Amino acid sequence: MFFDSEESHDALCIVGLGNPGKPYEATRHNVGYNVILTVAREMGIPLREGNGEYLAGERTVGERGIRLALPTTFMNESGIAVAQLSEHFNLRPAQFLIVYDDFQLPLGTLRIRPEGSDGGHNGMASVIEHLLTDRIPRLRAGIAGPTCPVTDRKDLMAAYVLSPFEEAETASAKAMVARAAEATRAYIERGIEFAMNNFNRSPEEETGASGKSSTTGPAV
Repeated sequence: MFFDSEESHDALCIVGLGNPGKPYEATRHNVGYNVILTVAREMGIPLREGNGEYLAGERTVGERGIRLALPTTFMNESGIAVAQLSEHFNLRPAQFLIVYDDFQLPLGTLRIRPEGSDGGHNGMASVIEHLLTDRIPRLRAGIAGPTCPVTDRKDLMAAYVLSPFEEAETASAKAMVARAAEATRAYIERGIEFAMNNFNRSPEEETGASGKSSTTGPAV
């Protein structure tokens, strides 16, 4: 397989952060999981138990190996799984794309960056801690809706991110997951600069650019 070859330095590993288990499937905190599940379905990549605390699957796109992965740790220990992937497949931090929710971005907004802080996200903080650098590409998907707490109280924020989207937010959440999956495929096929230039927009900016807004996509 590609990831076992000498060419693994060209490989990419796309990791979606979330919490394992049915109770968490539809929560805001599992947007990263749902993006990876969407990409896996669209690319025909089955995800299976790996040699560590993650589910993973791979295929070759062009001449590059692509691995999709979901940590089976809980969110706060996501870095354990990412470090295992890094070690098992000889991957540098720059070869990852970490996909996760962001309560500091409005619902529907995507932001792709090559590096940065954890922004208060415990899962990303764990990844940075275990890879010993913040120079890790990431795709953040906004989950801040009308009921998002405006205070710094951690208990309120924890309850918010672990709750499902409101009925009025469902269409926007589905569209965001679909758009994040599209951005992930663009990252794989055309690189980070292309993905940043074409997907770092709010839903309103996206509507203005295309003349319409998508409201279809996978359930979250």
